Amino acid sequence: MAPTSETDDENSSTGDFLPTLPFEIVAEILSRLPVKFLMQLQSVCKSWKSLISDSKFAKNHLRLSTTLHRLILTFINTSRKLSITDYPLSTVFTDVTATATQLNYPLNDRNRFDVIVGSCHGILCFALDECFALLRNPSIRKFTQLPSLDIPKREGSYTIYGFGYDHFNDTYKVVAVNCFESDTDSNGSKVYKTEVKVYTLGTDYWRRIQDFPSGVPFDNSGTFVSGTINWLAAKDPYTSWIIVSLDLEEETYQYLLQPDYGAVTVNSVTLGVLRDCLCILAHSDTFSDVWLMKEYGNNDSWTKLFRVPYMGDVGSCPYTKALYLTEDDQVLLKYQAELVVYNSRDGTFKTPEIQHINRWLVPQVYQESLISPCS
Repeated sequence: MAPTSETDDENSSTGDFLPTLPFEIVAEILSRLPVKFLMQLQSVCKSWKSLISDSKFAKNHLRLSTTLHRLILTFINTSRKLSITDYPLSTVFTDVTATATQLNYPLNDRNRFDVIVGSCHGILCFALDECFALLRNPSIRKFTQLPSLDIPKREGSYTIYGFGYDHFNDTYKVVAVNCFESDTDSNGSKVYKTEVKVYTLGTDYWRRIQDFPSGVPFDNSGTFVSGTINWLAAKDPYTSWIIVSLDLEEETYQYLLQPDYGAVTVNSVTLGVLRDCLCILAHSDTFSDVWLMKEYGNNDSWTKLFRVPYMGDVGSCPYTKALYLTEDDQVLLKYQAELVVYNSRDGTFKTPEIQHINRWLVPQVYQESLISPCS
């Protein structure tokens, strides 16, 4: 055998026989990357494209990427079109100026405000009007418009949506509560009835389920937490609010009690989700208390985290939404027409370094994911 040169030996050991990682290790590495990179890496080879587009990989990526959150703001621009801007959530809590990404809205021919109902696993739910809803994952640029609710036109009717995940059946559901005038009571107040329908992702129709059990919901949209959608409601204008919870697996309702506020006079409350727990902002004359239900469904687990004082001249509901709570107890709040961050440890406020929008906006925090809204 003819001798080989030293250079040939080096090429043989480092060029022709480069070590390759097992595919399982490659999948594990890729599952920890941001969605933006993964969308680009689909073009590397067929096996990577097949992996990244697989639903099992998407679920594993979601499980491992719980810190990849973003803030999305929707508002009507000067052209009367729906404008959507997107920010990395981490920059909202720092002094670094957040870089805004302008997102295209798939239904750009509309000239009305399509409201975000909520988010779950990276999928945003938009309420288009009384009869339609849309699911969209902005990270992978996929969307699906749901079929019509096909509800009759009634005097004074309106529809409230909720969106969430049924853990037991491994599917996503949209709930539509259509409220309509039925009669008047002895005091002359309007009496409302409801018709509730559920759409299960992967089907092509809405199903009728049990009507709302107590009056009508006050919230613009339901709050998803722990496999349930929750609304504030009251049987009539003269009773206190209750929390009505719809279990997405069983499609049955239960009632949750509010916290024991003690001697505090609570004028109004708003629901939200912080740290994957049901949250209540209890509004008084000069402050709002932040409460968490640390064990969902256990009324004794309500815990007051801290008190947020009001800023300046406030209305009856100054903090209309609690959006996110960091590990160091900074909370992002919607305050009238803007967003503020309150640091509960030192009692300070700051306005995030993001685009200022002097018009009504709807904020929503969502998690980056590869979960498709089309299946």
